Amino acid sequence: VQLQASGGGLVQAGGSLRLSCAASGSIFKVDGMGWYRQSPGKQRDLVADSTSGGSTNYADSVKGRFTISRDNAKNTMYLQMDSLKPEDTAVYYCNADFRPPWGIPYNRWGQGTQVTVSS
Repeated sequence: VQLQASGGGLVQAGGSLRLSCAASGSIFKVDGMGWYRQSPGKQRDLVADSTSGGSTNYADSVKGRFTISRDNAKNTMYLQMDSLKPEDTAVYYCNADFRPPWGIPYNRWGQGTQVTVSS
């Protein structure tokens, strides 16, 4: 099972980007999914996450500007980022919890996608 993140790029402050994260492989069920970001020299922090039932949670710094969504039929998660600020510049990683038909649930990280916001 793999996670593939895409959609990063360079954008001016005030602009928008939409990130995607697609899960592929032998998937039985995807539980929680989330986006994290990491800037050079800093720890990786939660940006937003979503349960399989659609409950969402956001970091205070992105509330009102970012929107997380999921297409459970496609095992895909999105992050719509509006009103971007230079401080949103980071590598964005997706993360997901997978539940097999039997055995122990497991977690996977995507490879990261760079978001750069210029002032």
